Amino acid sequence: MNRVSGKTRQRFTTLLITAAALATFGASAAQAATQQGWATTRTKAFLPLVQPASAGAASLAQAAGAAQTAQPIALANGAIVHVTVGLKLRNEAQLDQFLAKLQQGGAGTLTPEQFAEQYGPTQQQADAVAQHLRASGFTNVQIAPNRLFVTADGTAGTVKQGFNTTLEQFTTGTGRRVFANAQDAQVPSALGNVVDTVLGLQNVVVAHTFHHVLPAGSPAGAAGPVRAAAAGTATGHNPVQFSSIYDAGSTPTAANTTVGIITYGNQSQTVSDLNTFASRNGLAKVSSSIVNTGGSGRTYNSGDLEWQLDSQSIVGAAGGAVQQVIFYNAPDDARTDQALLDDISNAFNRAVTDNKAKVINVSLGWCESDADGTSIRAADNNIFKQAVAQGQTFSVSSGDEGAYECSTSRVSGIGGVPNTTHYSVSAPASSPYVIAVGGTTLYTSGSSWANETVWNEGLQAIGYYDNAGDYDSTKRLWATGGGYSTLEAAPSWQTSSITGSSSARALPDIAFDAAASTGAILYYNGSTTDSSGNPNQVGGTSLASPIFVGIWARLQSANGNALGFPAASIYKYFPGTPSLVHDVTSGNNGSGSYKGFAAAAGWDGSTGFGSIDISQLNTFIKSHADFAH
Repeated sequence: MNRVSGKTRQRFTTLLITAAALATFGASAAQAATQQGWATTRTKAFLPLVQPASAGAASLAQAAGAAQTAQPIALANGAIVHVTVGLKLRNEAQLDQFLAKLQQGGAGTLTPEQFAEQYGPTQQQADAVAQHLRASGFTNVQIAPNRLFVTADGTAGTVKQGFNTTLEQFTTGTGRRVFANAQDAQVPSALGNVVDTVLGLQNVVVAHTFHHVLPAGSPAGAAGPVRAAAAGTATGHNPVQFSSIYDAGSTPTAANTTVGIITYGNQSQTVSDLNTFASRNGLAKVSSSIVNTGGSGRTYNSGDLEWQLDSQSIVGAAGGAVQQVIFYNAPDDARTDQALLDDISNAFNRAVTDNKAKVINVSLGWCESDADGTSIRAADNNIFKQAVAQGQTFSVSSGDEGAYECSTSRVSGIGGVPNTTHYSVSAPASSPYVIAVGGTTLYTSGSSWANETVWNEGLQAIGYYDNAGDYDSTKRLWATGGGYSTLEAAPSWQTSSITGSSSARALPDIAFDAAASTGAILYYNGSTTDSSGNPNQVGGTSLASPIFVGIWARLQSANGNALGFPAASIYKYFPGTPSLVHDVTSGNNGSGSYKGFAAAAGWDGSTGFGSIDISQLNTFIKSHADFAH
């Protein structure tokens, strides 16, 4: 999340649906399917309950700061909508067996063509979906190379025709004008065994970034409540310093490895600043390309400091060189100036079907339960499975809301508000097919690592005016995301190493610098300072993930780009080889008496196994042929 001189890009509210509302919508969908030959997809009705369930009782939507100010009305028939139809994997049970064997070193990776042939929907299935979309009035129908996605442009009217649901618009309590599907998304029964999800039927839940800018005037070393427990100095860093801090030693740069970054908006300034960063640090110009992943007519207007943080931190941690940086760039939604979840999923899919980047950074996220409610979780997991099968690694920020990702302010809907009843985590970091990267506060001695503690800067006022003009003085937590998924089961490679819950996906897996006070000093609009002379010093888990991306790209180059998805090897070898990591044992990611998850020896729910010692891990990989192979 941003806090840049009034240009804050904050997490907008999400809407919750009561069980009663879901039951009502589900019953009506089932009736329609029976009477008209429709089959229900994973994409359930997203329209929230408008009024409290009873007089004086607050609805879940109101509790989340998303109560509607008026009854919803039908979205105009001609309102433009972009949809992504997610198709089901074929032979998914065999795919899961293959992935397990692959991570045990018993199989080789696949090409995109091999994956599509063995596990993707057939061409005939994808063509049938495309034909249905065209017959319903959609245009610009495109089938992705892996046939997992079919995208199309349409209107609210064609959505009704194609998916048997109306779209309704309403204003949330935070002043946002949004729309959502009022019924479950359905397809003709003949496509029921083909179509899995229908994305793009709501713009309530949007992607948010995970970075935190050092507030103007903050003293150096103001790193949060665990400062006294740490040795060394807390200070900002030029991204090129992360190589020596995390002990690259003689490990080669990532000059032979291509990296990807999932972005949205306009990247022209990002590339300009990356070139300035390289020039001012005496580095060779970084080869880069921008791949816009939206269809024709989509807009790419917004700018965000996030992408400077990602690109400069990756190159710095990579030793100052990568083969290429590819920005897989989603469009921004004209209604929100944010990225819609289905557009981000299309960027994920393009990175996978291209298969050029060995490691892909994702400094984005959303509440895990929203990922399930919108069905985006199922669609994304299919993409991430293909990435693992191809030997690609998605690195995902674990979040900046501590243990409270889904706990939002009633005024602005921004997350990180301490919750007295439950903890929550971020998606897609909770997927078992990505590396989830948490955050630390980094202490150094000169250019060397001295110590790391859990990144937790405590409660700070949101200080944000919502769309309705209301000021939000609610206090939220700035801390590393982490904990246990309520939706994803623990993968087999994790069950023997995690503590607390052996049945749920635990995150993060590893962690790196994320505190604003010890963060990266960036070139933004050509300068490392803003117009007032304050440094462009940025933290958040949006820094931690790019650091890992640069490091993993470096290890790929050192090992002939032969390494695959490393999760199973991390959990196999890190517990018994302490020299490979900097174990974090101080701090937690909660607030007050609701302390979240405390650091401890070995894996923990705030920093995973800690940060990596680059040189030690490279040496270990060379002597262990099964590491990430």
